[in-house]
Amino acid sequence: MALARKGRSQRTIDYWPGFVDALSTLLLSIMFLLTVFVLGQFLLSREISGKDEVLTRLNSQINELTQLLALEKSGKQDLEDSLANLQASLSQSEGERSRLQALLDRGAGSEDAANVKIGRLGTDLENEREISARAMSQIELLNQQIAALRSQIAAVEEALQVAEAKDQTSQTKIADLGRRLNVALAQRVQELNRYRSDFFGRLREILSDRENIRIVGDRFVFQSEVLFPSGGSELNPDGQAEMGKLAAALLDLAKEIPAEINWVLRVDGHTDNVKLSGTGRYADNWELSSARATSVVKYLISKGVPADRLVAAGFGEYQPIAPGDSVEARAQNRRIELKLTEK
Repeated sequence: MALARKGRSQRTIDYWPGFVDALSTLLLSIMFLLTVFVLGQFLLSREISGKDEVLTRLNSQINELTQLLALEKSGKQDLEDSLANLQASLSQSEGERSRLQALLDRGAGSEDAANVKIGRLGTDLENEREISARAMSQIELLNQQIAALRSQIAAVEEALQVAEAKDQTSQTKIADLGRRLNVALAQRVQELNRYRSDFFGRLREILSDRENIRIVGDRFVFQSEVLFPSGGSELNPDGQAEMGKLAAALLDLAKEIPAEINWVLRVDGHTDNVKLSGTGRYADNWELSSARATSVVKYLISKGVPADRLVAAGFGEYQPIAPGDSVEARAQNRRIELKLTEK
């Protein structure tokens, strides 16, 4: 009865929640980074929206000032035309006066009539000069107003340029934030890939070129026959020797990996597609694959590998690497896979 209770207790051990917790932690980390990025984009977008409203108001002010400047220029042009006409009349009057004065000097015509005409022309000339002086005063006032309008337009244009520069800076910050996030993620992946390559290279050196130990993609694969007896989950002496070499290589590599890289070594257990009878220690291939992965993890922990850097998972017969039911295919599918990855 005690043995039966012990068998049922061992069959209920499920390490799948540990794998799910590790995967959930990874997803939460990624969601946190994405949330920071989206929040940064939202805040910068709000700032850009405010700058767009300021730009709209400044453009409206520029249009109003431009219209005022056009009106002032039109008035100035009218005054300049009037001044030109007055100056022409003044020149004509002065010419006429000169001509009359010449006639007077030569004694031609009546002196009194000439004097009267000269007096009238002098009066007209003074009137023209007064009108010209008033026109010059109005032109000077218009010039001052135009200068003030130009100063206002220059100030508005400067404010517009500052607003556009801030808008460009905000856009640049958004693009830079996304670029830095992508670069950071890429660097983390590259660093982990580099240490994974170093790890596999060291394993290749210490485990030699044995046919039942090989690399498949980004995983190091041990055939189950090297590590376990048939149908069992306890490491045999050869398996303990191989895992001891692996633990030494992993401890050396752990000294080189930076602390900010949250790495783990995932140990995956796989079986072939031959169903278990259910009367033995393990009810099915799920339990056998999980027990073998856990046995490897516990042995690595006993050799000094930190427990928080290890993950055990069982896949049963549902992740084969060799199709078919041949003896060779089933032998390849009975395996332990090691993968260096992030939490």
